Amino acid sequence: MEGVRPDGEREWRLSAAEPGLWRHVVEQLGTAVAVLDPAGRIVAVNPAAERLLGRAAAVMYGQDLHDLCHRDPGGARIPREHCPLLRALAEGRSARGDDDRCLRGDGRLIPISWSATPLTDDGVSQGMVVLIVETAADRRARRERAERAERAERAERAERAAHTSALESLTERLTLVAEITDVLGQTLEVDEALARLSRLLVPRLADWAAVDLRVGSHQVHRVAVTGPEGRDAGQEDWRGHLPSAGDAAHSPLVQVLNGGGPVLQDRADMDAPPDSPLAAVHSAFLGATGAASVITVPLGTRRQVTGALTLVRTDPAHPFGTGDVDVVSDIGRRVGLVIDNARRFGRQRAVAEAMQRNLLPPLPRPGRIQLAARYQPAPAGSQVGGDWYDAFMLKDGTLALVIGDVEGHDLTAAAGMAQLHAILRSLAWDHAGPPGAVVDRLDDAMHAITTVPMATLVLALVEGPDTGPWTLRWTSAGHPPPLLLTPDGNAQYLEAGQALLLGADLDAGGHRPSAAHALPPGSTLLLYTDGLIEVPGSDLDTGLGRLRRHALALAHEPLDTLCDRLSSRMPGSTDDIALLALRLPVP
Repeated sequence: MEGVRPDGEREWRLSAAEPGLWRHVVEQLGTAVAVLDPAGRIVAVNPAAERLLGRAAAVMYGQDLHDLCHRDPGGARIPREHCPLLRALAEGRSARGDDDRCLRGDGRLIPISWSATPLTDDGVSQGMVVLIVETAADRRARRERAERAERAERAERAERAAHTSALESLTERLTLVAEITDVLGQTLEVDEALARLSRLLVPRLADWAAVDLRVGSHQVHRVAVTGPEGRDAGQEDWRGHLPSAGDAAHSPLVQVLNGGGPVLQDRADMDAPPDSPLAAVHSAFLGATGAASVITVPLGTRRQVTGALTLVRTDPAHPFGTGDVDVVSDIGRRVGLVIDNARRFGRQRAVAEAMQRNLLPPLPRPGRIQLAARYQPAPAGSQVGGDWYDAFMLKDGTLALVIGDVEGHDLTAAAGMAQLHAILRSLAWDHAGPPGAVVDRLDDAMHAITTVPMATLVLALVEGPDTGPWTLRWTSAGHPPPLLLTPDGNAQYLEAGQALLLGADLDAGGHRPSAAHALPPGSTLLLYTDGLIEVPGSDLDTGLGRLRRHALALAHEPLDTLCDRLSSRMPGSTDDIALLALRLPVP
């Protein structure tokens, strides 16, 4: 595992001679593992560490673990002189911490505990192995809730022993509310939130559930109907736009949608004739389900009603009670908040995505060389990020290609991407040196004139006349390697020209390397961001292998078709994706 860095110092890294040990002992370990060199820089991480820290291994290599993500319980940076991990590293001893926080790549602060063991060689410290475990953030809250519930149960049992079954029922309902709260907090997508809600409510609390959302001043849309398992037939008929609610109608659903409070109905209440088209449709729905007892509550608050939740029980022997009304009303308030937040998030996401797409430039038309690019935002529930591509002609006629990824997943990352994009274009146009020298200048200027903390990119130059031959010269700042597809059916990752990511502070006097490779006529070059190869629960080697196989299978397709199908065949990513493809002509 021992190696030598460019500055001559030894470092610990995983070599090709020891893949079995790492793969079978560490990579399959469910606990996050990071290996540090004597200076505290990351030289190896396992897939569990990538998932826990929310960062790709290629992004973390060479970074100081403490500065990157070690935080105190309040989220503030820990002074290096007070860090027990760094002290243990300096003293060559074991250490652990149980009440720290880790700053993930997505900006989320998570509670962790860690354990560190030194690596030594003949008594000389070679670094440290750190195991990191996420602790349950809500453990204390759940314990306090459990303690409160237990105290309430003891008091109720002592005072009203005859009502034990009622108390157990209340506890079950409160537990249901807690579960619903946890589940709803895991998504900002309305459809997914309502699907999860229905799976919890039916059959635990009701036999049927219906959700109606307001989509205008008087427009109502029934977005979800859930019934007993095996009773799916006909449920689609109850979904869709409903008649106008109106203002004067007195049916429970109309009153709730117009800001009224929750309503509990028994069979006699449901026999009243409907007084509006919406009430008639809802009454027909209740009749079709065989409703014996119904609760209708607002989603949201009376000042901000998002819609209505209707729960149905069909057994006359087990009607809803007032306690159920309180529980369902609480659920309605929580669901309304989730829907309101999801709608705001959707509007923000649409603006951000539009801004990012507008920042991505149109592609040039360099003679007979073909270019194609795709940008795919992160899937639902995530914000857009800093993935970007660029292609432009230099003043000497050389075609420049860029693919990059700015740290973060928000509007700040998108804005930082635009800053880097503009600066790199200016530097490449003005500087005729190799790609590594251009990116060195970008790295020097980045912190002075942008807000970008860290980024990865590949800058590649396609040199040669329109008829060939062509040579690719490139440098990589911590970015996944380009993939070259040749007409003879080979696919090769161009792994040369690698250096640390932008913002990682190269050693004094250090320079980024440039690499060169001949491009055969008819070959296809793919530049991409890590969203195309990273899938939760899978390592990078697996993602790279999957991309290579799919790209080879599509190499004969037109370039636009290849880009479209390649994105669709690489499912499961939680990140946004940028893809830039080049195809050389055949003489």
